Amino acid sequence: MKRFIIFLAIVLTLTSILIVLGSYGSSARLLSFPSDSGGKSLNSPAAEMTPRVSGKYIVFSSDRLGRQDIYLFDMVSRSLVDLPGLNSFDAIASSPAVSENGQYIVFSSNRQGRSGIFLYDRETRQLRNLTKNLQAEVRNPTISADGSRIAFESSINGQWDILVYNRSGQPINVSIEPQ
Repeated sequence: MKRFIIFLAIVLTLTSILIVLGSYGSSARLLSFPSDSGGKSLNSPAAEMTPRVSGKYIVFSSDRLGRQDIYLFDMVSRSLVDLPGLNSFDAIASSPAVSENGQYIVFSSNRQGRSGIFLYDRETRQLRNLTKNLQAEVRNPTISADGSRIAFESSINGQWDILVYNRSGQPINVSIEPQ
């Protein structure tokens, strides 16, 4: 039987140590990653917030450099993935999610008092504000496994509604009729 990894989205943050429950075949085991005071690993003395697991990746926000940035950890190589062009000094990043292959990262960001949903493509190293034309507060994005759809909350109608966009930042009409 081919061994494969299924990582359950059960992630705990206990005293700034991220612990992941993993499953190999039919037996589950706890995957614990050591802490690194230099901030070059998954765990650090700083706050590690809103971790999410997808495929072999864990994405999370952390204030380990004195600002709230997005980090991506590869559980196979047991190392942080370089994300050039993603984090900036003038933004507070939060609530990240990652596509299963790790190519796309979506997150909320607040710049100059305005919230936005941003999509980062690791292959092209490009960062795009998907909601720059949306006159509303936005939060809590998530991304489909293949990275083609992004869902998030928006206050555009005076309440928190869920919107779905494609990677280009175009709204996708979601049918409310059962099919």
